[in-house]
Amino acid sequence: MSGIFYADEANIKRAAMIIKAGGLVAFPTETVYGLGADAFNARAVAAIFEAKGRPTFNPLISHIAEPEQLSEYAVADERALFLAKKFWPGPLTFVLPRKDENPALDLVCAGLKTMTLRCPNHPVALELIRRAGVPIAAPSANRSQTLSPTTAAAVFDSLGDAPDMILDGGACQVGVESTIVDLTTSQAVILRAGGITKEDLEETLGETVLISDGNPNKPTSPGQLLKHYAPSKKLRINATSALTGELFIGFGADYSWAPMNLSLTGDLREAAAHLFQYLREADANDAYTGLAMAPIPNCGLGLAINDRIRRASR
Repeated sequence: MSGIFYADEANIKRAAMIIKAGGLVAFPTETVYGLGADAFNARAVAAIFEAKGRPTFNPLISHIAEPEQLSEYAVADERALFLAKKFWPGPLTFVLPRKDENPALDLVCAGLKTMTLRCPNHPVALELIRRAGVPIAAPSANRSQTLSPTTAAAVFDSLGDAPDMILDGGACQVGVESTIVDLTTSQAVILRAGGITKEDLEETLGETVLISDGNPNKPTSPGQLLKHYAPSKKLRINATSALTGELFIGFGADYSWAPMNLSLTGDLREAAAHLFQYLREADANDAYTGLAMAPIPNCGLGLAINDRIRRASR
């Protein structure tokens, strides 16, 4: 049923059912349109990366319907709770420590111990999240490296039939992405400028807020270092067999003998959904001293998988 649908009650209900079933729905927020999936469904989250042609597994923003839900998914300190009370619903996103190690959230969190959350200020978005009953992971609803969409028509122009449904809630009011603030350090750091200004945050917190310069290789303030999940055991990639002491992670039918296999059928979306969970489980297996992974095709979602395992193998 792909295509653009007016965001009335019946279509929002239908969209929520699509989210629950593991599908993709593009929906309006006050900032830009988002491409949404159930944050707990790793295969659905992988489909977001696939639809966008996103080159790496960056953490995705998970959208919630009530400010009070923040503490259900993240460890929220007084700063976070105070800012949420002041600015939510609204264009402010928090990076906070995850509440637990639920492996279902590994892909949406890019394997990190942090979760990125916001409560959007749009009636369609909020009703969709409430009806779906889960946080909705949603980056902007456009192909990677293209302009973020502020209308349903712009979503269709960029993604075509990739979303199972596009909810048309009119033009977005803010038109630029939300401000992302990292609250995992003693001093708040803006990682992305957006609808809430540095001055707004400083006035509310009564303290200086730092700004990331966006260069992960030359961090000048907390929150800028390019973080990624890396196992404690050494990871060898593009391997065709296991060395002594290694746990081998296969991909495809040629490696059906492997103790772990990201996808026996060679499905890159399935492999992406399993990646962080399998790395975590393999790393925790005390029967092995090292890890090895079979080659992954360097196309489609394979580009993102290879980017992540290269980082993890360093």
